[in-house]
Parts: sequence; C-alpha cells; structure tokens
Amino acid sequence: MRAGGVAGAYNCRMDKFLVLGGSGFVGTSLCERLVARAQGGGGPITIPTRHPARAKHLQSLPTVRLKQADIFEPGRLVGLLAGHDAVVNLVAILHGSEAEFTRVHVELPSLLADACRASGVDRIVHVSALGAASDAPSRYLRSKAGGEAALRASGLDVTLLRPSVIFGARDRFLNLFARMQRVLPMMPLAGATARFQPVWVADVADAIVRCLDRPSTIGQTYECAGPRQYALRDLVQLAGRWSGHERPVIGLPDGIARLQAGLLEMLPGEPLMSRDNLDSMKVPNVASGRLPGLEQLGIVAATLDSVAPGYLGRG
Repeated sequence: MRAGGVAGAYNCRMDKFLVLGGSGFVGTSLCERLVARAQGGGGPITIPTRHPARAKHLQSLPTVRLKQADIFEPGRLVGLLAGHDAVVNLVAILHGSEAEFTRVHVELPSLLADACRASGVDRIVHVSALGAASDAPSRYLRSKAGGEAALRASGLDVTLLRPSVIFGARDRFLNLFARMQRVLPMMPLAGATARFQPVWVADVADAIVRCLDRPSTIGQTYECAGPRQYALRDLVQLAGRWSGHERPVIGLPDGIARLQAGLLEMLPGEPLMSRDNLDSMKVPNVASGRLPGLEQLGIVAATLDSVAPGYLGRG
C-alpha cells in the first residue's frame, strides 16, 4: 500500500462506490448503510450483476444502480470502475474445486487490482475471512489468503476485513439449521466442536463504511468478530431453540462426518456441507487478538442473542 495514500489522498469525502457482490447478504446491508450515510445527497452506488432480476430488492434504495455485467469478462472491470471513488469486493464462494476457488478468490482480486491501476481508482476494501493463511488446511482459506496477498502487493490503498461467520435475518447459516430442525427428529452434525465467533451483518457493513471513511485504515487488516465464541453444536442448538424446534444434536466422528460431507457434495445444487468446509473448521473461526478488531473502528459488536431470536422466531 502506498504511504502517500494515508497522508493525503482524500481531500474530500468519497461518495461514488462500486460494490462487487453487492446483491448478496452482506452487500445488501452495506448498500443500505451507504445510502443512509449519504442522507439522500450521495453519489451512485453501482452494483454489477449478471442477473439483475435477482437484485430487485435493491432497486428501492436511492442512488443504487444495477448494471448487468460479468465482472470476469476481460476489460469489464475497468469500465465499471470509471467515475467511482472506491471499490468494495464482497465476491466469494463457499464450495468449489481448486480451480473455482482460485478463480474467485485469487484471480478476481488480481484482476481488480489491475483494473484499479488502469482506471485510477486507488481505494479498495476487500472482505476476506478469519483463518485465511497460505498453509491453511482448506482450499477456501488458502485461496482467501492468495487474494489478500495479491491485493497487498498491488501498491493500492487497500484495507482487508476478516469476518467470522456472519449472521443476520437473511443468513444461510443459522436459518439453515433452524429449517433443518423443523423437519428432522435429530441433528447429525459434523464438526460439532468447531469454534466460531459470529458477527452481525450490520456490524460488518458498518466496518466497511468506516474503513471507506478513514484513510488511517489503509494498509490494515481488521478481524470482524462478535463478543462471544461458540462451538458449532451450541449454535445449532440455539438456532433450534429460538425457532421453536430444538432437536437433539448428535456429533459425528470425523470419519463418518467426511463420508457424510462427500455424499452431500454429490447431490445436485449447492451442498449443505463439503469436505473442504470440514477442513476449514479445523481452524478455529475466532479472532486471533493479534490484529485490530471492530472496537478499533468504534463499533460495539452486537451479541448473537440480542439479534438472532428476533428473526429466527419469525420462521
């Protein structure tokens, strides 16, 4: 990252943003906060998407504009970046082959860095993941580390965020476990002892906005985690309890867990669990304490039990 970026690159407040992955779970919350931040007077928030019909929920937000585009198309990012002050990258996948993880988590950040240099947009906020490391046990975490490395080496004004598992009304984590307990008599659970530090989606969105507003965050990596750690077993039990369908949780031995995950990978559609997910859970998904966190951004992280019962109980 360029030292000059912190000292004085931003003489006026940025208000024109390109958000990659903006139609997703975190992106929707981020767009709502960017619109609120602008108080009706901000510049455009551009959301590229291959399928605008799937992003209709954003059309009611003032200043948000959907643009049909494939961000992997050669040269497309340069055109999308034109006229913007900063870009936020939220694009990620949880399941896939080595090649798919590399394409999304490593090659896309590299393409984005090249496009930023070509278009003169210096500021990037990139959302990675807790546990990202080149020697991590899973393809997901290793590829996340590769994307971070590409951006660190770019010479651009980059801030990295590493969230734990993110919860909120539209999450695919607690809601999934709640739905499963409505139909299953018990919950056979792989990785039952894996540790997580869940963070509210609104806190992650606020962290992104504060990084965009604070040049002092350039060159920093922030761990975004909630105030409490949980075993996966505890999170599943809470999801069932708060939704009114708590079932017994049966932790699976490692061998059976891998067999179950392998079978789930063979089913059509996005798997509920993959062997790579199990590998990711070998690394505690909790803040290391060696990097700044939400508190350094002035954010008091919401507790799980202050938010989740409200939306799980409506299901």
